[in-house]
Amino acid sequence: MTPFVRALLVVLASVFVFLLGIAFARTLDDRPRTSGNETIVRTLTPVTQSAPGRTVTVTVTASTP
Repeated sequence: MTPFVRALLVVLASVFVFLLGIAFARTLDDRPRTSGNETIVRTLTPVTQSAPGRTVTVTVTASTP
């Protein structure tokens, strides 16, 4: 391959990479912008609860000095 053909291929590849970078940057600029606020509505179903197995009463007495 002659040096002229090699230099021409390098220049063409450089131009292609440059144009590809411009296209990528324009794609990023054209994407839709979000407002920053998003509302999500969910309906929660209640979970059934069972009665406690045992009840414990704790009595604390404090004496004042």
